[in-house]
Amino acid sequence: MGVKEILEDGKLGREEIITLLEATGEDKQLLFKRANEIKLQELGNLVHFRGLVEFSNICGKDCYYCGIRKSNREVHRYNVSDEQILDAARFAHMNAYGSFVMQAGELESPAFTLRVENLLKEIKILSKGELGITLSLGEQTEEVLERWFTAGAHRYLLRIESSNPELYQRYHPSDTLHDYARRLTSLKTLQRIGYQTGTGVMIGLPFQSTGDLADDLLFMKHFDIDMVGMGPYIEHQHTPLFQFRSELLPIQERFDLTLKMIATLRIMMKDINIAAATAMQAIDPLGREKAVKVGANIIMPNITPGKFRNDYALYENKPCVDEEPEECKNCLDVRIQLADGEIGYNEWGDSKHFHKRTAGE
Repeated sequence: MGVKEILEDGKLGREEIITLLEATGEDKQLLFKRANEIKLQELGNLVHFRGLVEFSNICGKDCYYCGIRKSNREVHRYNVSDEQILDAARFAHMNAYGSFVMQAGELESPAFTLRVENLLKEIKILSKGELGITLSLGEQTEEVLERWFTAGAHRYLLRIESSNPELYQRYHPSDTLHDYARRLTSLKTLQRIGYQTGTGVMIGLPFQSTGDLADDLLFMKHFDIDMVGMGPYIEHQHTPLFQFRSELLPIQERFDLTLKMIATLRIMMKDINIAAATAMQAIDPLGREKAVKVGANIIMPNITPGKFRNDYALYENKPCVDEEPEECKNCLDVRIQLADGEIGYNEWGDSKHFHKRTAGE
């Protein structure tokens, strides 16, 4: 079955997904056009902002692909102060972003738990409960996740990175701290607690096939995920995976494949939130806008204080490291208009899928 027939039929099994991910030329444009049509039908042309603060690059994990992994001695470690985090939340609130994201290296400790809990409460107070809050702070115990949920967080992003357990282990050390089953359990725990649950994968990793990526999309659908953040794998010279750089797809092909992943997922899961990853812009100056045009509906402007941005280097050539939050906002206002979108100011932009999924509970 060809791409045109697959799109008309609308039933996407593994083989159909692989066909879409391998589409080129006119077939690829058909895929992009259909994905955009579905997004407009289901969600309209609104793009919602999530003001992102990467408040620390101190990490207890040692993932083989990540530039801030614990064993990387070349990293300048930092920890943004509580007041700077609250200032960023005020900026997001005053500029009508609607939502705020707290992201950091993965840490598990009573002190870290309490710090995040107190910050969540303060953010809810300073915004009069008007700022939606997303966390991306890695695997945590059920008790910790419950405390953060009670304190005010309602969305959580925990990327599976690869839904293939064998591949997952190739990208991580073989120990209890980097265990695929533990990550899967964390995702299920988030869903059970009541978070809008997000996940995602890296696209174009070494050893990864198109079939693996098709399985990743089927995993998201089977898991009934509410939101997704996925982007192209960009290598970092101070990581173990860098030695396999000669086996990678060319960077532009990884970018193109990411667009096809976003478009295919939008067709499969019509009403979820899909983020246009910042890594897209590291490859193409209009990367995030192109993602919006093929199905993405979330943008995360970086509002981390400027002097810290370059040190949160999960990958190389990170964009926008020299911009202050106000510059970033003005730039994105124009960019979203170029992508035929409209910014949903003062809205949480919650996942419609989440509300449908939980309506019967």
